[in-house]
Amino acid sequence: MKLRDLLLETNSALTANKARSGLTILGIVIGIASVIAMVSIGAGTQSTIESNIEGLGSNLLTVLPGVQQAGRAFVSAGRGSAQTLTNDDAEALRSVSGVAAVSPEVSRRYQISATTGNNTNSNVMGAVPAYAAVHNVAVAMGTFITEQSQRSLGRVAVLGPTVSEDLFGEGVDPLGKTIRINRINFKVIGMLQTKGGSGFSNPDDMVFVPLSSMQKLLAGSDYVSSIAMTSEQKDLMASVQAEASALLTMRHRVATPDFSIISQADILGTLSQVMTAFTVFLASIAGISLVVGGIGIMNMMLTAVTERTREIGLRMALGAKRREVAAQFLAESIALTFIGGAVGIGLGWVIARLVSRLGSIATRVSPESVALAFGVAAAIGIVFGYYPARRAAKLNPIEALRHE
Repeated sequence: MKLRDLLLETNSALTANKARSGLTILGIVIGIASVIAMVSIGAGTQSTIESNIEGLGSNLLTVLPGVQQAGRAFVSAGRGSAQTLTNDDAEALRSVSGVAAVSPEVSRRYQISATTGNNTNSNVMGAVPAYAAVHNVAVAMGTFITEQSQRSLGRVAVLGPTVSEDLFGEGVDPLGKTIRINRINFKVIGMLQTKGGSGFSNPDDMVFVPLSSMQKLLAGSDYVSSIAMTSEQKDLMASVQAEASALLTMRHRVATPDFSIISQADILGTLSQVMTAFTVFLASIAGISLVVGGIGIMNMMLTAVTERTREIGLRMALGAKRREVAAQFLAESIALTFIGGAVGIGLGWVIARLVSRLGSIATRVSPESVALAFGVAAAIGIVFGYYPARRAAKLNPIEALRHE
C-alpha cells in the first residue's frame, strides 16, 4: 500500500465517525495541555523564586549565630536569638581574601508611630552604609545610612515605601519628618525604591537606622543578629565561606563553630532541587490523563476492528497483506494522537499565558516540555494502537467474511 493511499484511508476512517474520533482526540488534548501547563507553571515558579533569592544580593554569604544541623532548625532557636556574633567579628571578616563588602546587622520588631497619629508594627534593621550594596537596595529619595550617622549614634531613619505609606499616607514625601521607635524620635532622611519581597525579607516593609544607634539606643546589646558579606566573584564564594568559617572559629575559641554560614549558591541549589522534583510531580499527575487518553484510543480502535471485521476479511481475500492491515489501524491511532498533540500544545500554551497574566507566576513554556509532551503522546499512540492493529492483522479472512 502506498503512503498516499494509507493517508486517504486513514482520513476516511476517522471522518466516518467524527463524534467518536473527536472525543478520543479530546483525551489526548487534555493530557498534553495539562503536562505543558503544569511544567510551565513549575518552571515559572522556580524562576521566580530564584530571582527573588538573587535579589537579596550578588554572591551573598550570610553568617548567623547558632549551629545548623541537618534536618533541624538553628539550635539558637531562631535567627538572631543567639549572641555569638559581634562588630569585631564583622571587622575581622573584612580581612578575608575575596570579600568585597561586609554588613553587620541587628534586626528587631518594634511599634513605630508618626506625628500624623498613624502607627505600624514593622521590622527595624540596624545597618551600616555597606548594607545597600550588599543587599542590592537603592534609595528613591534622600540618602541611606552614612558613616557620619553611624559614628555619631545618629537618630536618623530610612523608610521602606510600605512603612512610609502606612505612617504618612500614599504619595507623601516623608523626608524631614519624625517617627518614634521604642519611645525614641528618629528623623527620616531617606526612602528606598520599591523592591518587593526577596525570599526571606521585604525591605519595602522595613525601617533602617544606624547600627550603632540600634545597638546602643534600641536593642541595648553589642551583639549582631547576622553578618552579610559578598564575594568579589561568584567562583570565590566557596573559598571565602571556608576561610570565614575558619577565622570565626579561631576568634570564638571553640572546637565546633557556634555559628552558621549560609551561601546564596547553597540556597539556590537546594531550592532548584526541590522545584525540579515539584515540577516532575506536577507533570506526573498531569501525565495520568495522557494514559487515560491512550486507553481511550485503544478502546476506540478495538471497537473499530470489531465493526470493520468484514471489511478486513474482504481486503485480505483480495490480496491485502497482514502488515498492510496492521499499518492501516496503527496509522489511524497515530493520527489521533498527533492531532490531539498539536491541539494540546496550543491549548497548554494558552493556559500558561493566562496563568501568567491573571496570576503572579511568570510561567515559561520551554521547547523541551513541548517536545517531551508530544513525544509521550506519540509513544502512547503507537503503544496503545499496536494491540488493536495486531489483532486486526491476525484475523482469519474466511471467519472475518462470515462475521455479522
